[in-house]
Amino acid sequence: MELPQQPPPGQPEGCLTVAIRIPVRIIVLVLVVPVRMIWDVLAAAARALHRTVLRPAGRALKWLGHTLVVVPLAFLGHCLSWLLRTLVVTPLAWLWRWLVVPVWRYGVVAPVVWLYRYVLTPVGHGLAWAAAGVGAGLAWVATGVGAGLARVATGAWVGLAWVGAGLGLGLAWAARGIGMVVSAIGTALVRVGLVLFVVPVEWFYRRVLTPIGHAVAVVAREVAAAFGHAWRIAGHLSRAVGRGLKWLGWQLVGRPVRWVWRTVCAPVLHWVRDTVWAPVKRAAVEAGRVAGAALGAAGRTAREALAAARDTVRQARAETWRALVGGPPREPPPHPARTLGSTTTASGAVPAPEISLHKSEG
Repeated sequence: MELPQQPPPGQPEGCLTVAIRIPVRIIVLVLVVPVRMIWDVLAAAARALHRTVLRPAGRALKWLGHTLVVVPLAFLGHCLSWLLRTLVVTPLAWLWRWLVVPVWRYGVVAPVVWLYRYVLTPVGHGLAWAAAGVGAGLAWVATGVGAGLARVATGAWVGLAWVGAGLGLGLAWAARGIGMVVSAIGTALVRVGLVLFVVPVEWFYRRVLTPIGHAVAVVAREVAAAFGHAWRIAGHLSRAVGRGLKWLGWQLVGRPVRWVWRTVCAPVLHWVRDTVWAPVKRAAVEAGRVAGAALGAAGRTAREALAAARDTVRQARAETWRALVGGPPREPPPHPARTLGSTTTASGAVPAPEISLHKSEG
């Protein structure tokens, strides 16, 4: 347990602080150590789970989401954008430029401008001239009527002003008297409230609540400090226990497993790799190479056979058509097995006949 920190010289501790510090720290330490150890175990398990399971799973899900969702959606978005631009935007732009704008400009704007310039403007000027004349007449009439009403209102206002001045003076004297009475009553009530409520409440706050608050604050501060010290001590104990368990696990499990792997499993696996797997791999590679060569040769033979069959069918069809319809005979094409100026024949090819078509027909 860490030693309690000494307070500054200018702030001496009270007897209450010294009396409750050690018991509180002991009790809190006993309660916090199991909680801290459980917390450290859970934190280590969570880190291991995140490192071995959640992070690879998150990367796999990210790759799957990008491959199965983002890429198809991006391709679909590009396709839809191209279709929208080709089928909607371009035709609408063409219609707007070559149909809507000319129709609006020459079918609506031009007639409206002509109507405004040659019809509405003259009519508006005429109406404005007529309204100006009528307004001048009404203004002359209103000036005369306003002058009469102003004289009447001036006389009435002077009379009302004299009456209001008298009433206001009387109300001011009455309000002053009422204010003095109310002020005296309020002063008396304030003094009574101060004596009956404020002084007892202040005494109760100063003599009762303030000492209790100081005591509660001291207890709370010491409990919080005890929790901090106990949490740090429990962390040291938890790390020590963890190191001990790690050493014990290595001695009981890790070291024997490593010895078995180095002395038994590794030599056996090396022997299997060198004496079994390597020959099997080489044999499989050779067999695959031979099978590939055989398949290639079979494919070439099948292609040559199919080409010969197609040539035979073509020649037979031509001879049949010539026998039915008639026509000059034609020389057969040179056989692919013979070359000009050479007697060498391809392997597996049938030599071409030496007798011409004329001699055969004769």
